Amino acid sequence: MRKMNYAADKIFKALALLLVAGLGSLAADDWPQWRGPNRDGISKETGLLKEWPASGPRLVWKAAGLGSGYSTVAVVGERIYTTGDRADANYLVALNRADGKILWSAKLGGKAGAPGWGGFAGPRATPTVDGDLVFAVDQWGEMACFNAGDGKELWRKNFTTDFGGARPEWGFSESPLVDGDRVMVTPGGSRGAIVALDKKTGAMIWQSREFTDAAHYSSLILVNWGGVRQVIQLTADSVAGVAVADGKLLWRAVRKGRTAVIPTPIFDSGLVYVTSGYGVGCNLFKVTEAGGKFSVEQLYENKVMQNHHGGAIKIGDYVYGHSDGRGWTCQDFKTGEVKWQEKSKLGKGSLVFADGRFYLRQEDKQGTVALIEASPEGYKELGRFDQPDRSSKNSWPHPVVAGGRLYLRDQDILLCYDVKQP
Repeated sequence: MRKMNYAADKIFKALALLLVAGLGSLAADDWPQWRGPNRDGISKETGLLKEWPASGPRLVWKAAGLGSGYSTVAVVGERIYTTGDRADANYLVALNRADGKILWSAKLGGKAGAPGWGGFAGPRATPTVDGDLVFAVDQWGEMACFNAGDGKELWRKNFTTDFGGARPEWGFSESPLVDGDRVMVTPGGSRGAIVALDKKTGAMIWQSREFTDAAHYSSLILVNWGGVRQVIQLTADSVAGVAVADGKLLWRAVRKGRTAVIPTPIFDSGLVYVTSGYGVGCNLFKVTEAGGKFSVEQLYENKVMQNHHGGAIKIGDYVYGHSDGRGWTCQDFKTGEVKWQEKSKLGKGSLVFADGRFYLRQEDKQGTVALIEASPEGYKELGRFDQPDRSSKNSWPHPVVAGGRLYLRDQDILLCYDVKQP
């Protein structure tokens, strides 16, 4: 009997290890964080529908009960993660990827509500999944780490009381960035704009004391350049690179934004592209390293791309996104010149790239979703549909394509569409 129990115990432990490994491994069709595996809005999937039928792709399931908010989804393994305000507080929510059923909810922040002008309630940031850990930030600056399997809270921090940050007008919106043993976020402030924490314990590793901009709404990106692993952040005052190892400021360029600076930077071979709305436009900077020191120079500044918060994506030699007052835009990345702009066919919104196509999501009215070619030759539409069950709020959460599915978050609901070729 002891031998049987011992054998059963070994099998149980082996299965448990496999379960943890399943949570921790990242498949090709996963979308573990804001803007995907590389934070560039690009899915590596192929075999997706090249055109949509007149009614749009097939709706697989609809989930409800997520709460209010503007967080989009992270998709890893058999789970989907997002956040939302409920009556008493805001929560991190885990759903079953197969049918959208809620598996567990864990309290993220102690209060629900809408900070700032305009009444935009709910969390904004997207959860980040790393192995068996999930990291989430709410609009008030509460950050917590949870077990991905059951939602057990492992540690938590507060951006204002723990790091000296100050909540921006419309609430903290940045999605956490994980690299190796650390997780990094931008509370902002005089004690250091960016912090790196031990991802397992929440213990402080460093705070960027040389870089002290106030927090705005953009999320960090991770790059290797000049022999140094670094994070790049865009604020209302500047764009800067900070060393992952110790938080040292490597380079900084003054770049003034207005009102709300939101889009995530784009990096390619030492070139850093940033854009924001409210009449500011876009800039391209060149970062150079020589003798262990970094320098930065601006290559261009113009108003071709004035992206509010729908994001910009670089495919090949071109950047695509929506430009305020000018419409959907294709811009030459290196020169800044416009290739095409289209504002009559679809209103302002967000986008994601997959298998040679852009999935565009209009933010207002019917929440129309359109499929277009990713081409500098012009705006060529290959299908569209109006989102059902529209809320009264703008559909600001960016679309996500993962595992042959298109995910659309709209406040309390999440819609899952089949966009895989039969």
